Amino acid sequence: MTANPIAETIASLMPRAKTELAELVAFESVADPAQFPKSECEAAAVWCADTLRTEGFQDVALLDTPDGTQSVYGFLPGPAGAPTVLLYAHYDVQPPLDESAWVSPPFELTERNGRWYGRGAADCKGGFIMHLLALRALKANGGVPVSVKMIAEGSEEQGTGGLEAYAEAHPDLLAADTIVIGDTGNFRVGLPTVTTALRGMTMLRVSIDTLEGNLHSGQFGGAAPDALAALIQVLASLRAEDGSTTVDGLTADSSWDGLEYPEEEFRKDARVLDGVGLMGHGTVADRIWARPAVTVIGIDCPPVVGATPSLQASARAQISLRVPPGQDAAEATKLLTAHLEAHTPWGARVSVEQVGQGQPFKADVSSPAYTSMAEAMRVAYPGEEMQTSGMGGSIPLCNTLASLYPKAEILLIGLSEPEAQIHAVNESVSPAELERLSVAEALFLVNYARSKQG
Repeated sequence: MTANPIAETIASLMPRAKTELAELVAFESVADPAQFPKSECEAAAVWCADTLRTEGFQDVALLDTPDGTQSVYGFLPGPAGAPTVLLYAHYDVQPPLDESAWVSPPFELTERNGRWYGRGAADCKGGFIMHLLALRALKANGGVPVSVKMIAEGSEEQGTGGLEAYAEAHPDLLAADTIVIGDTGNFRVGLPTVTTALRGMTMLRVSIDTLEGNLHSGQFGGAAPDALAALIQVLASLRAEDGSTTVDGLTADSSWDGLEYPEEEFRKDARVLDGVGLMGHGTVADRIWARPAVTVIGIDCPPVVGATPSLQASARAQISLRVPPGQDAAEATKLLTAHLEAHTPWGARVSVEQVGQGQPFKADVSSPAYTSMAEAMRVAYPGEEMQTSGMGGSIPLCNTLASLYPKAEILLIGLSEPEAQIHAVNESVSPAELERLSVAEALFLVNYARSKQG
């Protein structure tokens, strides 16, 4: 890293950053009261709010969003006439999944092999710490040259749209000249990357009912309609033989024009077992950034242990559909719903419930903010040039912000590079990436303020 005062300051702040990240990771802030106490999210929100107050933010507030969660807001005024930059992260996290599969406790930040492990360390509690590091370094080296709005969302992982609805009802709150979303990641460790495209998503629950109650499979099997068999047939209809997503009426053959993802690198990053093929066709980048992808993320059915020889009267599944830029998530929802209904066999009763939805996003890479970020990343990552890539995941707030503030420039950076294994067991963050990206963000704010003065 090139020696400069900002980089030196951030290096000196890393022990404090680790301590704070450990405190934040300790909150079991899964925004799903069916699994985790709501009090954990509330405590994490209070922690974020108290931290912003300590940093000199004004108007700090816990925003009660329509989905029953809280987002944390604060404003840090800059010099007169300076542009306003909105910094985003989220403090809610994915469930830890199989806690026994974690090498160290999921809600206890643990250093191992040069990385910090814990649920949310990268996605996205580390993003909140990244913003703090950048601002602290600027304060220590002449002051923050822009006005800053900080927002930490409380339900991003659930896709329930609380902050989006709140922003739409209070359109002045998050207005900014530029928005930095700290919730994506570098293409690989050490390669500075700005994400320019996000797939949107729709989340549906499909329920199938066929019988008034379960039946003995020996006495009735072969003629009585089994709801679980019907559900399996419906879910199988969502994929072609090669694994490509096949939703009736939904385009699934678009191509990605940009940074490519070599198949061998992808197999390693995705931890694909030897001899197991990838799904779909086209380049890896086509499949994960430019095309829709359906995933069955949960099924309600009897577990193997304790199973009885019964036909199931009812069965239910939760389905996630990732929607690429250029397609409308609401239309994709209609097509997926119609597909599920049309492919349900035997006249079984089917009902479809929408759980969440978010639109895809594509950034304008020609904006001045991208020039400022490229210059900053060149310093933070000596010898590397900023790359642009897509991301298969969704950040529903992006399109809301783009719609509310069409003149605002939106950049997406973050700590969720492939080794972070976000949403999986043993999620981790690279402290080196946290340090370098904090430097890049601080230098970006300096560069951006300077560009606006000119």
